[in-house]
Amino acid sequence: MLKILLCCSAGMSTSLLVTKMQAAAKEQGIECSIQAMAEGEVKNHEDEMDVLLLGPQVRFLLKKMKEKYEPKGIPVDIIPTVDYGTMNGAKVLALALKMAGK
Repeated sequence: MLKILLCCSAGMSTSLLVTKMQAAAKEQGIECSIQAMAEGEVKNHEDEMDVLLLGPQVRFLLKKMKEKYEPKGIPVDIIPTVDYGTMNGAKVLALALKMAGK
């Protein structure tokens, strides 16, 4: 099962996106776990993620997160602003799958 973690400033604004991504995964028959949390909580969930996606509002964390998690085999990227703004769960799920090589 693919474990996807979304990171934003407070973990709140990505909650709707998580719901949309879960619906898209269910529609496509993809088994995955998707969580959203604040940046400060991510370090406590390293073993619960295969992919880390950052909300556009925390794009400044990209370099730091890549340096910390990519050596551990966890790809990190930013959710495209348009997909985030339109809460396009299917597109963000597709990005996560691509990052995980699935």
